Amino acid sequence: MKNKKKNNINWSPIAFAWQLGYNITIPLIVLALIGRILDKKFNSSPYLFMVSILLSIIISSYIVYFKASKTIKKISESKNN
Repeated sequence: MKNKKKNNINWSPIAFAWQLGYNITIPLIVLALIGRILDKKFNSSPYLFMVSILLSIIISSYIVYFKASKTIKKISESKNN
């Protein structure tokens, strides 16, 4: 059982990096496309696109912070055991 926990800890940074990629790119791509479409619809280029990029940065930052704190807590708990 302890070996399995140790193996999970070794993969934790890789899994974290993989999740970070998705957590940053998916909101960025989706919101950028939505902003671009809305800019074309309302003829407001580039304002809605820029707002959507800013919103995606805020969302991605929150997700990364949440995932990082969760991963750090998990690693510190496993080291204490």
